[in-house]
Amino acid sequence: MTALENVMDFFSKIPSLKFGITDFLDICLITFLIYNGIKLIRETRAFQLVKGLILLGAAFVVISALEMQASSFVLSIVFQNIIIVLIVLFQQEIRQVLEKVGNSRFSGLIGFLKGNNSERKAVLSESIIEIAKAVFRMSNTKTGSLIVMEKETLLGDVIKTGKIVDAQITHELIGNIFFPKSPLHDGAAVVREGRLHSAGCVLPLTRENVASDLGTRHRAAIGISEQSDAMVIVSSEETGIVSVAFKGTLTRGLTESELREMLMNYLVEDSSEEGNSDGNIFTKLFKGIKK
Repeated sequence: MTALENVMDFFSKIPSLKFGITDFLDICLITFLIYNGIKLIRETRAFQLVKGLILLGAAFVVISALEMQASSFVLSIVFQNIIIVLIVLFQQEIRQVLEKVGNSRFSGLIGFLKGNNSERKAVLSESIIEIAKAVFRMSNTKTGSLIVMEKETLLGDVIKTGKIVDAQITHELIGNIFFPKSPLHDGAAVVREGRLHSAGCVLPLTRENVASDLGTRHRAAIGISEQSDAMVIVSSEETGIVSVAFKGTLTRGLTESELREMLMNYLVEDSSEEGNSDGNIFTKLFKGIKK
């Protein structure tokens, strides 16, 4: 029986199939595994291998339908041993998954099933450390900077005004972008999920009255914070003072540790833990300079 006949036979039996709760759970599990498998390999060379296998499978269906005996025989041997082929091709990725599960015992498996939330937090934490380091290096040299930390509200309209970077964050990279002679230094950088997503972006200015000593960067920081849940970092070109805009409120004169803690509390920690302590630096947001 050819591959095409197998497919036709399957669809002819669909009316007689019984669909229960276990079938639904089975489909959900397979979908979840496929989704996480794609996430695992999408930024590796293995993704090209997957596309190659899909094209090979499509070719096999066409060859079987045309009854090309020799080609069909060769490809049928490949697909009869597809499990072995997959293990050989993706041995590195399989090993990475097993190592994560083995190193963390049951927590690794739970993290994998939850979409690897611990890994996401680690990426965010590392990016915050690098951003804080970069901002205060620029503060010492009175280099102006404007960094938007995206959260739930996606800033697609803002991103369209700049250039896509999509790079891992380092303090050297941030410093290069805001270097005075850099072509992107006048705009804002947008950080999404712990990665430098774009730079040179144009932000909306606040329409509210602000202090006379605040420049365009500060007005833009307040403006975008009024329209989204982003937390925006500004280093002044004139004074070197580091400020944070959040929900239309500007907090000025932060230290590196205060900035780092503020970003950690808002972007990394659970919302239930934000602001529980009166001494938490996150509360300084509501003691800052109003628009």
